[in-house]
Amino acid sequence: MSSKFFTNNNDRNLFDKFKGIIDQMKDLYAFHAVVGYFRSSGYFALQPHLQNIKDIKILVGINVDQMFAEAQRKGIMYFGDETKTKDEFLKWFIQDIKEAKYSEQVEKGVLQFINDLMDGKIEVRAHNSKAIHAKFYLFLPEHHTTHSDGWVIMGSSNLTEAGLGIKKSPNYELNIALKDYDDVEFTKKEFIALWEQSTPILPADIQQFKQKTHIGQTFTPYELYIKFLIEYFGKNIDYDPDTVGDLPKTYKKLSYQIDAVNQGFQMLIEHNGFFLADVVGLGKTVVAAMIAKRFLIANGSLNTKILVVYPPALEKNWKNTFRLFGIDRHTKFITNGRLEKIVNGDDLNYWAKEDYDLILVDEAHRYRNHTSTMFGNLQRICKAPRNGEGLVHGTKKKVMLISATPLNNRPQDLYYQLLLFQDARRSTLPVTNLQSFFGPIIREYREIMQADTPNIERIRELYGVIREKIISQITVRRTRRDLKNYPKYIDDLKAQGIEFPEIAAPKPKLYELNSKLSKLFYHTVFYLTDTDKINYYRYQAIAYLKPELRENQYEQAVLVSQSLAGIMKTLMIKRLESSFKAFKISLQNLSTATSRMIEMFDKGKVLIAPDLRVNDLMEKGFSIEDLEAMIMEMNIENPRNNVFTPEDFDSTFIDGLRKDNSLLKELIKEWANIEEDPKLDAFFKVLNDELLNTSINPTGQLVIFTESTDTANYLQEKVEEHLKTKVLNISSDNRSKLFETIQENFDANYIGERKSDFKILITTDVLAEGVNLHRCNVIVNYDTPWNATRLMQRIGRVNRIGSVAGVIYNYNFYPSQQGDDEIKLYSNALVKLQGFHTAFGEDAQIYTHEEMLEQFELFKEGLKDDEDKRLQYLRFIREFKDNNPKEFKRIKQFPMKARTARKLENVIKENTEQSTVVFLKSPYKMEFYQVDKDTKVNALSFLEAAQYFEANTTEPGFDLPQQHYTQVEAALHTFEQDFLGSTSETVTTGDKADAISAQAKKFLRDMKSITKRDDVKTACLNLSDLVDKGTFTPMPNEIRKLRQQLDKKQITYSQVDNLIIMIAKKYDAFENEDEDKANENTEIDSNISPDIVLSETFID
Repeated sequence: MSSKFFTNNNDRNLFDKFKGIIDQMKDLYAFHAVVGYFRSSGYFALQPHLQNIKDIKILVGINVDQMFAEAQRKGIMYFGDETKTKDEFLKWFIQDIKEAKYSEQVEKGVLQFINDLMDGKIEVRAHNSKAIHAKFYLFLPEHHTTHSDGWVIMGSSNLTEAGLGIKKSPNYELNIALKDYDDVEFTKKEFIALWEQSTPILPADIQQFKQKTHIGQTFTPYELYIKFLIEYFGKNIDYDPDTVGDLPKTYKKLSYQIDAVNQGFQMLIEHNGFFLADVVGLGKTVVAAMIAKRFLIANGSLNTKILVVYPPALEKNWKNTFRLFGIDRHTKFITNGRLEKIVNGDDLNYWAKEDYDLILVDEAHRYRNHTSTMFGNLQRICKAPRNGEGLVHGTKKKVMLISATPLNNRPQDLYYQLLLFQDARRSTLPVTNLQSFFGPIIREYREIMQADTPNIERIRELYGVIREKIISQITVRRTRRDLKNYPKYIDDLKAQGIEFPEIAAPKPKLYELNSKLSKLFYHTVFYLTDTDKINYYRYQAIAYLKPELRENQYEQAVLVSQSLAGIMKTLMIKRLESSFKAFKISLQNLSTATSRMIEMFDKGKVLIAPDLRVNDLMEKGFSIEDLEAMIMEMNIENPRNNVFTPEDFDSTFIDGLRKDNSLLKELIKEWANIEEDPKLDAFFKVLNDELLNTSINPTGQLVIFTESTDTANYLQEKVEEHLKTKVLNISSDNRSKLFETIQENFDANYIGERKSDFKILITTDVLAEGVNLHRCNVIVNYDTPWNATRLMQRIGRVNRIGSVAGVIYNYNFYPSQQGDDEIKLYSNALVKLQGFHTAFGEDAQIYTHEEMLEQFELFKEGLKDDEDKRLQYLRFIREFKDNNPKEFKRIKQFPMKARTARKLENVIKENTEQSTVVFLKSPYKMEFYQVDKDTKVNALSFLEAAQYFEANTTEPGFDLPQQHYTQVEAALHTFEQDFLGSTSETVTTGDKADAISAQAKKFLRDMKSITKRDDVKTACLNLSDLVDKGTFTPMPNEIRKLRQQLDKKQITYSQVDNLIIMIAKKYDAFENEDEDKANENTEIDSNISPDIVLSETFID
């Protein structure tokens, strides 16, 4: 015997039950329904099957669209009188039409429903009581008796697609079908009573939908053009930012800088941030100050607080520039190593992190390491919601990342900098899911770099995709070649007497080893790199702790140890390449450190203290006992600082230490008597023949870069001895002290008295950025930095506006073949520089003749304040509002999904035949698409879209062609597919970032169901939303660690509750509590489906 109950699972859904009764009940006369939710979509599905039923009545009880109501924080609204009842029903009906699928079939169904209501084929009433929660459906003959047929279905299903079970993901519903006379008669009487208490929805009432939805209205192209501008500019229409105006007298007004200001400001507004990446020497600080001032004016001076973050060496430059622009009183200045002062909120010299509206980050490439504390602090500052909106609306801060070299080594450098103002899986860029986009690129890049011969062409292709999809959207970058390609820029520069020097091709310099040195070199490299020789055990101590100690105190100890050993191996080879002198010093230092570890073993106390420089303190005379006392005190704060016994280590560790030390002493002995230095000999030869030749170097000044302080000291001694002249030697130890001396002798823009006390400057990379050295036009790279973009920064010190010579010469000492075989400095430098050239464009070759220069115009020429096309549109809509306030208000109230068709001859853009342009908008982003006749979807910029929508006042609209709905659906599908990538929990990046995110989200879900505390439930919900968006990079790992600690019983559930609250406060998760509550338990469709703002289809 079959059950009278049925669900929407399997093949027995409510729709099929309805259909079966209608088809089989021969004397069916009436269909009466009492429902809580009425959706026209449900009626559309049933309407063909109701054609022959004479009496159709639908009674709506509590008709609340849950998602809409929760989003508005209204809960369930009840009716108190007939007018309110009718108004509420009509409001919900109109909302239902707005939210219904955009299709011709749906619109025909709506019109059929209206016609049926107007023809009297159906009657609809709304009940004004809060007490009706029942849902039942009656199928009756004209005269219901004990001998006639009749059915009643009751249960949980509403008259919606989901309730009927015909939606792709139907609701779980439980219903029962009854046909006993007493059951049917009872419900019939209940229906009659409720019907008589209800308010009729009359045909005249329902006609209101025509004025409030897209279905009942026609629109002209000009009206849609105005609507397009209103929706795009939003609140920005309500204020009128002035131009920045004249620059301070000490600055020259350059048209290319003014254009950069306009383009950068647009990107701030559209994407909440951008890269200001002009090549070195073009005045990024001035442009940044101009943009800051423009934002200050736009947002309102009383509403705006600015933060400037910079390396210590650039402090004076930033403060002076902002003072000259008159915006310093609205600004706080902080060095990049002191960001915790703002994050912790314990320094009254700074405003709270939530107070800032605009953040400028100089040398932004320093924040490419997402695991660093510095990155975490900056991201928390950048992404803390603004405390109070100014005239520029929105809670998101605006972030300006300033760097001539935003891409330092790898694609992930750029990715993590983007996360300072974008969410990893909810970006405002055409690529919504940045994590999914960058993941495959990062993996392939690693594979290429691990190959013996990197595929340069493929590197170019990878960076070409990044440039097209990402960089071009959020980067302002000009090279000198860019400026020379535009006549108005050239004329502007000539009028002000500004000339850029030419950059000669890089000049390679090689040196050869004699047979004795070559043999020793190979022997040394073999010792330093072969796994049977030196293994750098000194830096692998935690890996050799016994498992129970290692696992409790040091996370990923083996991996960390292997990484440290690898770094030391590379460092030793690089020192060998830098200079024999530096290598000998490093060799002795490594031997000393290894000997001290052995000494600790012999004394029975092994010190491991990441927070203490043990070797330095021992060098200063501290005893092991002194250090032990310091470490035990530090152990309270950080248990990783500890004192172990030899028994705590694997027995192979001390054997490895002793073997390393024996081999190191062997190398020290072999190198002790080596006095030859072929690299120095080669340098002196080129010094005499070329570097100081007046035909090449008219000023006689020279800058020599090296990565090693030891090499710099060695070179100073040898050059002073060779030339009998003083040499200025700069490192991190004396940079601040001698900064004015550097400016006096090497800065062509120095305002004070210029001096010529020093002709030769030898420096580490401490002077690779933040200083002018352009009284000199010749530089020497005595060694090759591991970070190849340092080469670009080095040459940028002399290649600047105001350089004293017409040509810049760049000499490079290449690494020996023997050493390069091991660490691939040459190929790494070539690959990384080629990647930068492809991604951003560059003026000249930097390192080798193999580099392929590529020039991309990552800027818009001609964006003057009075000609900026975007500002033209903004000014147009402001003037329209001022001159036509009533018309502006009428068009602003147009419903979503407004549309029309237009003749091709009236459209500015070409190649528009049988295509549709669509404007989509979600809470996260807005997008413009053009869909061609083959339904291929192309993303458009605002300016491109504006050219499609622009129309004159008299242009007529036409009926929509057949392909319109299909093309709009294609645009919606593209938007949602792009967005749906954010829900993927598959691993897409090498560091398993999204796998960690998935673990964090699962833990938060578990804790939300376990905890008894409401504040913890809210925190879990809000943190999960931040994890889902990819807002804060370090946060998922912090949450995952809670799970690990809980699994190991290191913390209790009560402690987890408190720690979750701490994390939520740390990342401002409670700031968006209202929004998160609104989204709780909603279907994913409501999160990703955008509004169709408007669309136009072009016809012949």
